[in-house]
Amino acid sequence: MIRFRRRQSAPDPPVDEVAAVTQRLAVLLSAGVSPASAWTYLLPAEAAPDAADGAGSAANPEVGRRDSGREAARGASPVVHAAALAGAAGGNVADAVAAAAHPLPGAERHAWLALAAAWAVATEAGAPLAGSLRELAASFRQLGQLQRDVGVALAGPAATARVVLTLPVVGLGFGILMGFDTVHALVATLPGLFCLAAGAALIAIGARWNRRLVRRAQATDAAPGLALDLTAIGMAGGASVARARELVATAIDRYELSAGDAEVTVAAVLDLATRAGVPAAELLRSEAEQVRRAARSEGQRRAETLAVALMLPLGLCVLPAFMLVGVAPLLLGVLASTFAVL
Repeated sequence: MIRFRRRQSAPDPPVDEVAAVTQRLAVLLSAGVSPASAWTYLLPAEAAPDAADGAGSAANPEVGRRDSGREAARGASPVVHAAALAGAAGGNVADAVAAAAHPLPGAERHAWLALAAAWAVATEAGAPLAGSLRELAASFRQLGQLQRDVGVALAGPAATARVVLTLPVVGLGFGILMGFDTVHALVATLPGLFCLAAGAALIAIGARWNRRLVRRAQATDAAPGLALDLTAIGMAGGASVARARELVATAIDRYELSAGDAEVTVAAVLDLATRAGVPAAELLRSEAEQVRRAARSEGQRRAETLAVALMLPLGLCVLPAFMLVGVAPLLLGVLASTFAVL
């Protein structure tokens, strides 16, 4: 698959790649390309499978895995390649995408699984794939921006946490520069060994505490509003409310996606649409955008809270470790030099 890259300080969120693939699929389908062959056009020309290759890979999964590995090495996404093989063989494209995405890291896997779920819902409901994918691509781009904003907001506090953990080592080096044998005092005397053990334990606790705080500050929902988007896709094919919700529930369960409390939100939006006599799909998409905006604000709030929360491991673990590893050996070295003179 052709990749467009640019120089930047941090990599784009994985969902951006899924958004690009989804948008290209929507354009191809709008131009009249069949869903079965649209994935093939996203591969390099020399990597595109023919129907025989697809059938052989479908009949022999080991062949498919070897082919996928070779194409991934040549720059083709293994997920796109697996979907292209399934389309060429007349197989289930959504299942192929999900199977190829499972070995990937968490955020990237979740993004591809969301695309697989949307493809499955649109196919089962008879919804126009081009329009559904175009709207889903816009949703993925919003998610990518959300992840990017939260990552930027967390970068400062996370960097601070890493820097303060080096304070004990800095203190030890400062003592050496001053001419005191702090290393000998730390590793060759009983008080020094006690300080070293206690300081190392405090540094380990502080590092673990910092990682836990940063992890808790990150987004808990990898795709906020996804269930609302999927329900809108299901209803775009003319399916009843009950049928659309059934398809969405099946897809979320099949592809192991997290719905959270989205079922309650979907029910409330559908009830509002029924009482007001307005199209439910538009309300669902609007609510999904609102959920993503709320997730963006919540992510920024967690990042700001993190900067304050990181003071706890700093004060309770890192600074005492600095005193034990950086200052105490210096004092021991001074005392040893003084007694040696006397």
